[in-house]
Amino acid sequence: MEKHVVVIYPHPDDESFGAAGSISKFREQGIPVTYFCGTLGEMGRNMGNPTFANREILPEIRKSELINACKVLDMDLKMLGYRDKTLEFEERSEVAAHLKELLEELEPSLVITHYPEHAVHPDHNALGAAAIEAVRLMEPEKRPVVWAQAITNDHYEVLGKPDIKNDTSDYYDKKMEAIFCHDSQASGVLSQFKHVDKLETEVQEDIKNRFSTEEFYTWNFDD
Repeated sequence: MEKHVVVIYPHPDDESFGAAGSISKFREQGIPVTYFCGTLGEMGRNMGNPTFANREILPEIRKSELINACKVLDMDLKMLGYRDKTLEFEERSEVAAHLKELLEELEPSLVITHYPEHAVHPDHNALGAAAIEAVRLMEPEKRPVVWAQAITNDHYEVLGKPDIKNDTSDYYDKKMEAIFCHDSQASGVLSQFKHVDKLETEVQEDIKNRFSTEEFYTWNFDD
């Protein structure tokens, strides 16, 4: 059983889409989970539908949504304070040193982050790389295991099948509840799920299947 799990993603809603089922499973087992959220997603394009946000107030709205999602998932939250869409330009060694310090305080047994170069968004790739570098810099006997999540369309072909495949179907409703906390983003990718119960049964099953499995690669620090 894990001692403490730390999730490291750059944006509010990454935690809900990426690992909410696994997080819920860990919490049900009594394992502490902490989310290191890189930014507030303040450069996001979605402002609600109908619009209820603007560029000035979006950071506070997304912060509030993030806090609510973390409450749903019953996990602690640490906001790292980086600026959205600029993580790729941060000095990686400085971000890694920052993360290393935070990880050494918590002493997690597992870190979940994005797989560098296989996470679509530059912020995802950059923070995933910094998180992995932070763990690499730790004393080998104190290193947590790293689960890296790849979301590019070709990651199966390039990386092979993930070695961690979590069936999180028992936590599907909890995952959707966390996702819907990020209401400002509902006009985008979330909109198709808002009325999932009204969709064709086959479509409902497809959505549930896609959101009931979470896959990760165990990072090999020996390479």
